Amino acid sequence: MRMLIAGGTGHVGSLLTARLRSLGHEVVVGSREDGFDPVTGTGVGDAVRGADVVVDVLNSPEMDAAAATAFFRGTTERLLAAELSTGVRHHVLLSVVGADRALANGYYAGKVAQEDAVREGDVPFTVVRATQFHDFVPSIADWLTVDGAVRAPRMLLQPVAVEDVVELLAEVAQGAPLQDTVDLAGPDRYRLDDLLRTTLAARADGRQVVTVDGTALGAEAPDALVPLGAHRRGGRPYPVAGVPGVGGV
Repeated sequence: MRMLIAGGTGHVGSLLTARLRSLGHEVVVGSREDGFDPVTGTGVGDAVRGADVVVDVLNSPEMDAAAATAFFRGTTERLLAAELSTGVRHHVLLSVVGADRALANGYYAGKVAQEDAVREGDVPFTVVRATQFHDFVPSIADWLTVDGAVRAPRMLLQPVAVEDVVELLAEVAQGAPLQDTVDLAGPDRYRLDDLLRTTLAARADGRQVVTVDGTALGAEAPDALVPLGAHRRGGRPYPVAGVPGVGGV
C-alpha cells in the first residue's frame, strides 16, 4: 500500500515510517522540508495524491487552547479535504487517552477538536489514543516544578513506550477503518508522585518531589488520563525500576 505519514520526520513519524517501509509499504513522508505544509495547505494535495492511507502524527508545541485548536483542527480539515478529493480509503489519527477529560489543558483541547474533525469528515477513519510516552515523563516533572521542587499529585498515569505506539499505528494503518477509537496504554499504572520521585532519583536529579492534592496536566479527575474501559496494552515496561505500581489495570 501507499501511505502518507503527515509529520513523518517527527518523534513518532520517523519510527513509523521506518516500520512501514520494513513491512514493504510505499511510504511518503509529509514534512515541511519536503514542501508539505498542512498549516497553509501548501503541497498537501500533491502529497496525498495516490495514497491509500494517511496517518496523521503531526504535533504542535501550542499549549493555548485557541492556538492548539486552530493548528490541530485546521491541519486535519485540510488533510481530509485533500483525501476526499483523491480517494484515500483510511485516515488514521494519533491522539491522547483521556484528552476529553482534561480540557483545562489547551493542548488536549486541541486534540479533542482534531478528533471531532475526523469524526465529522467523510473519510473512513480510525483514532488511536495513546497515554503519555515513557520519555515524556521527565518533562512532566519540569512542568510541575515550583521554586525548585516538583509538586505532584497522586493522580494516575499509565505511560507507554513510543515503540508500542508505532506498532499499533502500523497495525491499524494496514487494516480496515474501524470508524472508532482504540486506546493504548503501557502495562503498568502508577501514581504520578511516585513515578516522578523514582524517575528523578534514577536520573540523579536532586529535585524533591512534594505530594500535593488535586490533579495536574488539566485532568478533571485522578483517573482522567488512564483508560477507563477496554484498551490495548503495550508490552514494554517503564524503563525505570522500582516505581510502586497500582493494581487493577
